[in-house]
Amino acid sequence: MAVQGKVIITTACTGAIHTPTMSEYLPITPDEIVADAVAAAEAGAAILHLHARDPETGKPDQTPEAFARFLPRIKQATNAAINITTGGSPYMTVEERVRPAATFKPEVASLNMGSINFGLFPLLEKYKDFKFDWERQHLESTRDLVFRNSFANIEYILETCYDNDTRFEFECYDIAHLYNLKHFADRGLVKPPYFVQSVFGILGGIGTHPEDVIHMKRTADRLFGDDYRWSVLGAGSAQFRVAAQAAAMGANIRVGLEDSLWAGKGKLATSSADQVRMARKIVEGLGLELATPDEARQILQLKGGDKVAF
Repeated sequence: MAVQGKVIITTACTGAIHTPTMSEYLPITPDEIVADAVAAAEAGAAILHLHARDPETGKPDQTPEAFARFLPRIKQATNAAINITTGGSPYMTVEERVRPAATFKPEVASLNMGSINFGLFPLLEKYKDFKFDWERQHLESTRDLVFRNSFANIEYILETCYDNDTRFEFECYDIAHLYNLKHFADRGLVKPPYFVQSVFGILGGIGTHPEDVIHMKRTADRLFGDDYRWSVLGAGSAQFRVAAQAAAMGANIRVGLEDSLWAGKGKLATSSADQVRMARKIVEGLGLELATPDEARQILQLKGGDKVAF
């Protein structure tokens, strides 16, 4: 199977950043998450990055029971590789955050590679009235929030999932996180190819300037050489600008309503699939092709969907 030049699109369907007030299209219930994920896969996403929500309030929910309501349904409906978050929400303990991945043994799990300030409070300037009481506090409290991902936390997640043959989407919000990954690689606790997801545009992490994108790629090249596969996500309005630049530099792309609610200036995306289709135009406009789920498995050396526990 020829996979050289194939671009993996990952779709992150709901996340723990945006709140129900911000978009009527944000998937909240199991049915909505299933529909969004399957539509994204049909549009061309090879990997589906999944969080769970309380279907009544939309609040992030990291219990295995919440994931069990949609994981088997998505697996039955699509061949896409499923990626379960271990980031959860910044307000959760590391033990809470890792439980779904430990329980369901997915092909991929996300892993944040360092602690950062995680500022969402500027969104309060845009949204004045909220559907649910928890939303305002969720944003306001990030003025004094450090998203804790200590070396001990990272090691705990790696050790908890080590025997499951789960690969990791290493989420790197800043240059230091690449060095943290190199530390674990040097210790032999992670193995190549490293799937490095560079995150641009979260207040507290690296910015979205073209030089920031270049700096992240240049540093990863120096640290990991041919042993990593690069992917990028731009938060909010930077989503497609970062995707276009990085795709031209050889990157894979992550899109979805976790990362941005928009499908163009002032236009809400009605689904993550809207963004997948836009990302696909970027990729194909560069003369590249999308990776199928099985090609993504080959590129990232994933274990296969028949070896998960759901």
